[in-house]
Amino acid sequence: MATLYVRDFPDALHTRVKELATAGQRSVSAEVIVLIDRALEHEELRDRRMRALRRIARRRRGATPRPGAADTLTMLSEDRAR
Repeated sequence: MATLYVRDFPDALHTRVKELATAGQRSVSAEVIVLIDRALEHEELRDRRMRALRRIARRRRGATPRPGAADTLTMLSEDRAR
């Protein structure tokens, strides 16, 4: 297993990590691994969501209404006029 050293780690951040480690009954090293793992999972999830949103946007831009399909804006305007 690799070893990771971090220079100039802020004292306030170290204190927070120690508090989380104590609360989770883990060592500081184990807590840092958990935090990094969660952060990476969060980034991967965010990336998947962004890719999905881009695919949806591409599909919407390429979508054209079928001939004779109802125009929803016209329908809303007519309904509100009643």
